[in-house]
Amino acid sequence: MATVIESKKACTVNPLKMSQPLGACYAFMGLDNCMPMMHGSQGCTSFGLVLLVRHFKEAIPMQTTAMNEVSTILGGLENIEQAVLNIKKRANPSLIAIASTGLTETKGDDVDGYLNLIRRRHGEALTGTEIVYVSTPDYVGAFEDGWGKAVLAVIDAFAQPCDRDAGLVNLLPGAHLTPADIEELRETIEAFDLRVQVLPDISGSLDGHIPDNFTPTTLGGTRVDTLRRVGAAAATLAVGARMDAAAAAIDERCGVPFRVFDRLTGLAAVDDFLQYLSELSGRPVPPKYRRARTQLLDVMLDAHFWVGGRKMAIGAEPDLLYALATTAAEMGAEVVAAVSTTPSRVLEAVPCAEVLLGDLEDLEMRAKAAGAELFITHAHGRQSAARLGIPLLREGLPMFDRLGAAHVLRVGYRGTRELILGWANSFLADEHVNTPEDWPLPQESILAASEGSQASGCGSGGCGCASSAEIPETVASGT
Repeated sequence: MATVIESKKACTVNPLKMSQPLGACYAFMGLDNCMPMMHGSQGCTSFGLVLLVRHFKEAIPMQTTAMNEVSTILGGLENIEQAVLNIKKRANPSLIAIASTGLTETKGDDVDGYLNLIRRRHGEALTGTEIVYVSTPDYVGAFEDGWGKAVLAVIDAFAQPCDRDAGLVNLLPGAHLTPADIEELRETIEAFDLRVQVLPDISGSLDGHIPDNFTPTTLGGTRVDTLRRVGAAAATLAVGARMDAAAAAIDERCGVPFRVFDRLTGLAAVDDFLQYLSELSGRPVPPKYRRARTQLLDVMLDAHFWVGGRKMAIGAEPDLLYALATTAAEMGAEVVAAVSTTPSRVLEAVPCAEVLLGDLEDLEMRAKAAGAELFITHAHGRQSAARLGIPLLREGLPMFDRLGAAHVLRVGYRGTRELILGWANSFLADEHVNTPEDWPLPQESILAASEGSQASGCGSGGCGCASSAEIPETVASGT
């Protein structure tokens, strides 16, 4: 078990973590026809907006209450009211989802009270639009915490008991899953003749598709009427330890039993997932997944020559760190440095002596001291990897200097296969390739041999070699 410690530095250098409100708005983007909004200054929203746009290379809908010095002191009721009414008039979303920021949390705005007053004043004008609020101060927690709180807030707002549907399951993906991961899990569950409703479903909104018509809100995801039917499912499948609370909330409100899978990357973890789906549906594992399993086994055999025994440094949010580090350990690699962002129950299970809650400077220093051979973190780790002189494998968010962030796959047999191949190919690409400079030139070899012969007295006859006097005259004269 790993020992979890927290960095006590006076300041953060090259941050690893991102804020709670950004994580909450990211989760809200998995809801259909939704307008995420940060209750804070324009800068808070602009920063998060730019980061997500650079990561996904897509238009990102996000609004702000645009708090200034005066409104911060006097309270944000008027700003929230104007923002909600403007959004309703211009975009007419099904849902306006509000996340607080450090500015308004420090002031102590009673946003729930504000919203109750706004509903009483403008109930008729807001007909057809729901409003959800989540408290996410950015001076505590991290991106993963904001995601979990947002999902929990949506469940608290919409979940209600329903008639049970034996063929329906809920899927609660963690913040570490990409749109491609969620799509893979949906296809896997449906292969067992089960229907699945995903909360939140960024695979429907941030998968890079081009809509027929422009819309100022999210382009897809979980519909509001679906949110009201989470209580109809026969079971809830949660992926990632951060989804514990959301899965338990559905069980408490609606009586839906749940199972939390801390990771779905790695052979044993995927085996367990498919076995559970088989038991839940009463159907055998489809042949295509049996074949995919053999393909993964073959890749593990091929790749272990390059991955086994190698040293890795990993910096990521807790759920992603746990999935990557555990899979690496199963391949025989050694995680010599592990840095994360926020406390989580899975950090103690990371196969490393110590997990530090810190920044990318901490990860770089530990990687250097331990002789790491591969640096795994998001795109902000590129300078650290360059200084260390080792490859960087980009994992997590943001990934702004590469294309295809939405299509990265890490879960299931296919995702695990691609992840392991990425590791092996990184080591292969970094191997030393012999060139002519690795061998001495012929004249240098002759000179070295000649100098060695003279030093040993060669030519005097003492070593058994023919001296010049013993060479036939015809040979010596060249005839």
